[in-house]
Amino acid sequence: MFNLILLQEPAQQGNTWGFWIMMLLVFVVFYFFMIRPQTKKQKELQKQRDAMKKGDKVVTAGGIYGEIKEVQDTALLITVAKDVTIKVDKNSVYVTADDAQQAPKEDK
Repeated sequence: MFNLILLQEPAQQGNTWGFWIMMLLVFVVFYFFMIRPQTKKQKELQKQRDAMKKGDKVVTAGGIYGEIKEVQDTALLITVAKDVTIKVDKNSVYVTADDAQQAPKEDK
């Protein structure tokens, strides 16, 4: 088997161009179906986090529901029960509680 591979003549110039065209097409498809939608989603999520204000109901990445008591630069103080306030990173708050309740209704 290896003898057959080694005895073959070098690839012609046309095959090289075909290879590069295929690689470019693979990259374009990968970009439009994987990279671009993900960056759009991240930008939308960042806008949502920047728009959070005192009194908004939120859900953390850990599944803790609460209400924003104070917004800081990189963190949020969230009231989860009477006289219970926790400090969480803004990046761990993904969705408001209102949006979380509406999402299953939209799927039906």
